[in-house]
Amino acid sequence: MTPRLDAIGLVASDMAASLAFYRRLGFAFPEGSEEQPHAEAQLPSGLRLMIDTEETVRSFAPQWHPPTGGGRTSLALLCDGPAEVDQVYEELVGAGYRGEHKPWDAVWGQRYAVVLDPDGNGVDLFAPLPAQ
Repeated sequence: MTPRLDAIGLVASDMAASLAFYRRLGFAFPEGSEEQPHAEAQLPSGLRLMIDTEETVRSFAPQWHPPTGGGRTSLALLCDGPAEVDQVYEELVGAGYRGEHKPWDAVWGQRYAVVLDPDGNGVDLFAPLPAQ
């Protein structure tokens, strides 16, 4: 047997705030998930995004504490084009979420931006730049 990537898990300090953020990005978490200790959204690729409350994690790892300092995790979301990178970034920042890096044309040939979710996890927005 070979293990295969099936899901990505995040820990939320505020489930409702996290779900509101990810729903803005198109993740379909079931209604009522805000009141649950664990929520999952099925992704088109077959992967799942799972979000657990801090209390859920402490139920099986009582010594767990949220990390401090810079994040080590990010989700990278492919946009339909450079204009969508800009639009989604502006929408999220306009809604009060923290932008970490404004959209820029990266040397590796992509329009790129980074927004932070309510717990400080990076969410990269990117799209290929048109060929020159």
